[in-house]
Amino acid sequence: MSEALDLQGRHVVLGLSGGIACYKSAELVRELQRHGATVQVVMSEAAAQFITPVTMQALSNRPVFSSQWDARQHNNMAHIELSREADALLVAPASADFIAKLAQGRGDDLLSLLCLARPIDRLPLLLAPAMNREMWAHPATQRNAAQVVADGAMLLGPAAGDQACGEVGDGRMLEATELCEELVAHLQPKLLAGQRVLITAGPTFEAIDPVRGITNLSSGKMGFAIARAAAESGAEVTLVAGPVALTTPRHVRRIDVQSALQMHEAVMPLAGQHEVFVATAAVADWRVQGCSEHKLKKDGSGRVPNFEMIENPDILASVARLPKPPYCVGFAAESHDLAKHAREKRLRKGIPLIVGNLGPATFGQDHNALLLIDGQGERELPHAGKLALARELVREIAARLPKP
Repeated sequence: MSEALDLQGRHVVLGLSGGIACYKSAELVRELQRHGATVQVVMSEAAAQFITPVTMQALSNRPVFSSQWDARQHNNMAHIELSREADALLVAPASADFIAKLAQGRGDDLLSLLCLARPIDRLPLLLAPAMNREMWAHPATQRNAAQVVADGAMLLGPAAGDQACGEVGDGRMLEATELCEELVAHLQPKLLAGQRVLITAGPTFEAIDPVRGITNLSSGKMGFAIARAAAESGAEVTLVAGPVALTTPRHVRRIDVQSALQMHEAVMPLAGQHEVFVATAAVADWRVQGCSEHKLKKDGSGRVPNFEMIENPDILASVARLPKPPYCVGFAAESHDLAKHAREKRLRKGIPLIVGNLGPATFGQDHNALLLIDGQGERELPHAGKLALARELVREIAARLPKP
């Protein structure tokens, strides 16, 4: 669900220290460029033992810098000049030795000098650790990692998994797509910092028998995009998801459910602990009373089984009626008369904000168009990618929350 150009206009300095994970840095350059960024590569002497500057220059379309004595800068101060136009300094891989250098404030090569000389108040330093699991777990490395974080750097990972040495454990560098997503998130404004956001997403599945059920065409993409956007904005996010085939956004807690009753049971104990509740899920209004224990079989008579339907609990209205409810945002997926039905639904649910969209036109798609309706009127969010719309919705929610 990434947006093609969400790093448009951004300039990233990508540093490589020594480690076999340098092979991932080649793909990282391409991934950053696919998202619109320009990339300047700076390599340590050790990094050049794993991947060549020629490769990184060809991929980045810029000369690679590796020496503090490089005279190509007009004032021979590459460690100063390279950081001044950058929006982020990302070191991937960041080896144990390089993290130790930063913790000690050493600057014996161009890359470490660049980190020391960066404008610390405006240029973020992001480190992607990559090393053997024993090296990562060593008390010295943990101490150094804690120190660089205390000094203002941000650690991205490491991940756990197979390592080049044949061992398995913590120490793998994050993949290029993960690092790019982390960088995008870091650069988003932290409009919901300190807030807890509860989101429902996807359809529900109401069983008829062990193999059949009633559901709808919701893909969950809009709800998952809102969860990602809320996490990017600094919120602590819990996502209650119906049956969907989507990857959980990074740094989001996910609870999987199937039916409307299960979603209700998951949401209600949590809602009062959150400042914001966004009910994106397309929850089934009814369920079959008395689900059959065994698969219903045709008997050749042509008769169709009769099902008695009963109404499911109204999750959004139940949350809105809590003694101290969170700020509630509802969704109205309609097939016609969108504004009329959405206005009526907002009043019926007793919520401050509802988001309308035409369900048949957006289910399963990567784009959408939204209509925001509150007590003051309506505002359209024109057709765009769902993540872009989710970020705009997060801005709207943040602006409406009570000021502390």
